[in-house]
This record gives sequence, C-alpha cells and structure tokens, in this order.
Amino acid sequence: MKSQLFLGAVLASSFAMAQNQEKSIDTVQVMGRNKLKHERAEFKRHAQSTETLGIYELNRNNSAFLEQSLSTMSGVQVDKRTALGGQRVVVRGYGNDQKFNNWGVKFYLNSVPITNADNTTTLEGIDFSLINSVEVIKGPAGTMYGSGVGGVVRFYMRPETEKGVTVSQKLAAGSFKLLQSATRVDAVGDDYSVMFNYSHLQSDGYRVNGSSLRNDYAFLGNFQLNPKESLSVYASQNYSHEGVSGQISYPDYYAGIDNGNTAYIRKNSGNKFATTRASVTHNYQFLPNFSNMTSIFYTNLDANSVSAGALGNTVSPNYGFRSTFHLKNKIDENFKNDVEFGAEYMQSRSIGTSYRFTGSITNPLEVTAISGSTYARNFNQALSFFAIDKLTYNPWDLTLVAGLSGNNTKYSREDLLAVPGLIPGHKDNSFSKNYGTVYTPHIALQKVFMDQIFNLSYSEGYNAPTSASSFIATLNVPNDNLKAERAKMWDFSIHGLLSHTRFDYQISAFRINVRDKLTQLSSLSGTTAYTYFANTGDQRNQGLELSMGYVLSPNDGFLKTVRPFANYSYYDFKYTDFKTIIGGVLSNFDHKTVVGVPRNKLALGLDFDTNIGLYLNNTFSYLGNVYTDFANTNLVKGYTQYNAKLGYKMRFGKFDFDVYAAGNNLTSQINYTFLFLGNSINDSDTNSNYPGQKTDINPGPSKAYFFGGANIKYHF
Repeated sequence: MKSQLFLGAVLASSFAMAQNQEKSIDTVQVMGRNKLKHERAEFKRHAQSTETLGIYELNRNNSAFLEQSLSTMSGVQVDKRTALGGQRVVVRGYGNDQKFNNWGVKFYLNSVPITNADNTTTLEGIDFSLINSVEVIKGPAGTMYGSGVGGVVRFYMRPETEKGVTVSQKLAAGSFKLLQSATRVDAVGDDYSVMFNYSHLQSDGYRVNGSSLRNDYAFLGNFQLNPKESLSVYASQNYSHEGVSGQISYPDYYAGIDNGNTAYIRKNSGNKFATTRASVTHNYQFLPNFSNMTSIFYTNLDANSVSAGALGNTVSPNYGFRSTFHLKNKIDENFKNDVEFGAEYMQSRSIGTSYRFTGSITNPLEVTAISGSTYARNFNQALSFFAIDKLTYNPWDLTLVAGLSGNNTKYSREDLLAVPGLIPGHKDNSFSKNYGTVYTPHIALQKVFMDQIFNLSYSEGYNAPTSASSFIATLNVPNDNLKAERAKMWDFSIHGLLSHTRFDYQISAFRINVRDKLTQLSSLSGTTAYTYFANTGDQRNQGLELSMGYVLSPNDGFLKTVRPFANYSYYDFKYTDFKTIIGGVLSNFDHKTVVGVPRNKLALGLDFDTNIGLYLNNTFSYLGNVYTDFANTNLVKGYTQYNAKLGYKMRFGKFDFDVYAAGNNLTSQINYTFLFLGNSINDSDTNSNYPGQKTDINPGPSKAYFFGGANIKYHF
C-alpha cells in the first residue's frame, strides 16, 4: 500500500507542475526509433504498460525465429519445444503453467483473435516472417480483451503501401541444413492493396530427430469500398512438421551432451499441423466521430502428435466475431470524451483422441486397449462484452480512463466411447461446466507533460480453467472443483522522449496479486501416477521493467545512424498462500519464489547503419537463474547469448537488394529453450536412455550457428 500511495503522489505532483505547459502528443515529431509513434499511441489507448516491435526490430535476426526478436522486449520471454515450433510466450512471468500451447496470454492477428474459445493458443499456424509489427500489452487487460492474466500479444501483417506492383524473393541458408524461401507479390492501387505469399522452410534442426518442415500460403487484401467503408480479407493455409527430441537430464545439459531422449526418438515423435485461417474485417465510418470495426473469423487446426507416452489426434474448428464501436466527442473547449465498446464471441467444436503407448521397445507405436483411451467431442464458448470511457481535460492534458467488461466461459464434453455395448463397464465421462460471468474493471489516470506520458492504472484479469484441465484423463473423471483464477494489478508507467525525441524510454513498476492460482499437481491412484489441476492459493508478482533506446545521426559521410538500446526486467514473484498435498503430504510453499521466473532479464543492442548501405546489428541477452520446483531446491543456471548480423542494402534501378550474414550464440554458451516447471518436473519416460534420472530440460544449440541470405524486390 505504501508503494501505491508513493506512486500516486509522484503522479499527482507531475499533474500540478504541468497545468499550463502542455502540448498534444499527436504533434510531436519523433526523430528516434520508427516504432515509437505506434507504441506511444497504443500506450495511451490501453492506459497501461505497452511495448511494440516494428519491422526494423523483427528483422534484426531471422524473422522466422520469433524467440530471437520478441524475447529482447522487457517483461517477455519466448520458450519453444522444437526447432521452429511449440512456442510458449511468457509475459511478466505468466504463461509457463502448461507443457504445451499458450495459456494465460491472449493473442490476436490484425485485431482478430487467434486464441480459441478454450483460452489456449497454438502458434504453429502463423508465418512469422510476414509479421510487420508486434504489440504486447503487459499484465491483465481483461477489460478490452477478455481472459488473460499475463497480458495480450497482437501481431500485425500488412501489405505494401507503395503504389504499383512488386515481386520479391527471399532466400536463406545456414547451419543445420537450414533452407528458407519466400516468394511474394504485392499490388497497390488508389483504393486497394493485396499481397500473396508462399514460404518454405526446412531444417535438420540442432537436435537428433529435431527436423522441421513448413509450407505457408497467405493472402491479405485491403479494399476501400467508398469514403466510409473499407474491407480487409485474410486467408492462410499452413502445413508444418516438427520433430520432437524429448527432454534430457540436467547432468547431460550442463556437460553440453545432447543425444535426445530415446523414448521419443524410438517413436519418431513429432507434431504435424495443418492450419486454415480466414477472416473478414469491415470498417464503417457512420459519422466523422463515430465508427465501427467488425471481424468475423474461422480457424481450423488439424493436429497429429506422437509423444513418448501417447498418440493424439485433434480436429479443432474455431469461429466467431469481434465488433468494436468508437465514439469521439468534444464536450466543450475544455473537455473531450473517447468511448470504445463492443463484444467478442467465439466457439470451438473439437474432436480429439488419445491412445496410450504400451512402452514396448520392439513395437514402440503399440498402444493399449481402447478401454484405456479417450475419444471425445468438446464444445467451448467464450463471450466478452466491454466498454471503456476516456475523459480528457484539455488544459491539463489529463485523462481519466474507466472501463468494465463481462466475460463468460463454458465447456461441454461428450464422451464418444460411452456408446452402450462398445466398451463393457465403461463409465460415461461426459460433463459440462459454466464458470459464470466474470467482471473485470480497468481504471487509469494519465497525464502528458513535456513529451512524457505518465500513467497510473488499476486493472483486473482472470483465467478460466481450460476444458482439458477440467477433466482428469487418467482417472476418467471430471475436475469439478476448479474456479477461475483472478488477478489485480497496479501499474505505474512512464513513456518518455528526451534529447529532441531521439532518446526514448519506458519504465514500469507493477504489482499483480493472483488469487486461486491454477496449478498442475501430481498424485497416485493405487500405483498409477497422474496429474491434475487445482486452485492452490495466492501469489504476489511485483517487478520493475525498463526499456530505452537512442538514435544518433553522426552525419559524418559514412555513418548514418548508431542505435543503442537496453531492455531490463527485475522480478520478485512469491507464493503468498500456497499449501497443497503432494505425495500424500501437506506441503507449505509460502514465501517461496514462483517457478520459472528469473529475477533478472537483460537485452542490449548496438546497431550501425551507413550511408553506403552497410549495416551491423549486435544483440546481447541474459536470462537469470530460475527455480523449477515449488520448494526452490532445483536452481537452473541462467545463460547469455550474443547474436550479430552484417548486411548490405542497396537500390539499383527498379531492384532492391538486401544481402546479409548472421550468427547466433556466437560465444557458444550452453542454454535451454524449454523447462518443465512446478509439478510437471521429475519427468521420467519408460524405456528412455535416462533410467532412474529426471528429464526436464530442452537444450538449445550449445555452439555458434550461422545463416545468410539475400532479399530481392523488383518494382514494376
């Protein structure tokens, strides 16, 4: 409470100092990083800590490697289970609760939800090489986006803006037999812009049985129908196959030994995904101050997964709409009002099967009898309705933001094996669950002073249990006692410009109190081990995030710009009321550090651009130590990475060229890409090459690796 009062006092004093010294932030001419105009607009709109990456930042490495770009942002970490897939985005330490997929963070592509009605997200169906910008809203943002305690990640994909027709070809190759190709056609006219792209990516991967293969097709069209109406159409088809090598032991990891896990390799484990996406977004300007944007969308994920323990197949169509109305009013000379309100609805109807392997070595894909399998249809629905009002007092450039949303999630599961006579003695495990309507408010006070935006906000968020966590598969029983977890966040943030707007910074101090935390636990039924989810208690997440960058223009004839940046996160996340029964014993983890969250995370960059077209990007990153278990007995050492990219850009007639060479982990540091955490630890697969050892870690490339390529564009 003292820290909250202190932050409030600081903000109030800045308001008093600045009553007659203000200018509109919209008139600021930004001389610094290109991403700032969009970032500052979204910071003001969401009234809480918000950061973006632009096309420049996304291309500092290989744009298909999402973790290399997004992980440089303060407060964000990207894990992955395979060479190019299985991404798990963690925002403010939140989102690492499950072994698979993303949960607790909401995702959008061009304002269309890609998180499904089950509140989980699979990112395999996105061609990240086409993303132009990424926006991350940190912490609960339930008032505008529904579920998600960690925050919201929004991807943007846009066609070219230069009129005419362009054809581009991108080629890259490198270590681990990496081969990338992308062919793209853009056409831009007075009232339309369209793009078609085909991408191919393959690699043997840096681990045994770790190969990757992707083929992505995408179409995006923007059409101005008349002065009041516009339409955006997006469609994509994505195919991917990712080999899974499995987890290894900590002794092998620290020794730099990675022979994979034979329990996975013997089965040629991997994930195959076919993803279809389509969306139509309609914008209508009813009046100069009143508009609407409505999107309808459809996604289908067809997945086949072979792991160490089971064979799974899922077909999961997801569809719905999002509609937002925007009203701006000038009340009088002193006051203006800005209101956004709308609704988002989606539903998914998935059919999934899971067959357990017997563990046979001679016949590794042999499964148990059908009585030990699952075959079910899931019907999930998620509804959010919201309203946000921003009242601004113009003489002080002081804005009061107040918003509220109502969010409802419900599931039903139909057991397709519960057909009379199919399996004698089989219990019908169909169930339904409605978590009721959860209301999440957002209140903020925002002040602009001398190009600095001060923001003090309070917001709430929630995560409803997924349909998978609402059922204990091993026991074939519903998990009826789960409640949605809730979070309350105080956030004081400043987004500022200094040195004639060439220096930018964003600093945020926050505290998130999570109640009824959902945690995966383990237990025994006789001699059979199983996992299940439970509301284990409360935790307190507090921290400090700092991002800053500078653009220096020497104008010395050779150097065009020098761009240093630094992003830092400091976290103190603790369990405050966490008592649960593990192995038949009541354990108390109060005051222990939350698993998987490093105390320190740092990213530094130094880029050089020359007037003759040469450029050099340097990136250094550090991820601190983390605990993997609730009792804080297993500490995983942090690691550093150094990446660099050297290239040459030029324009020759109607051709644009970009030729480059790059290297990652240039100092050959041992590192990991994924950890099992909490009660998922101590994993031990039958007939692996680690008898009696625990295998909880996925290593990254422990040696330097390289890639190079050329991007060519022709303007007709």
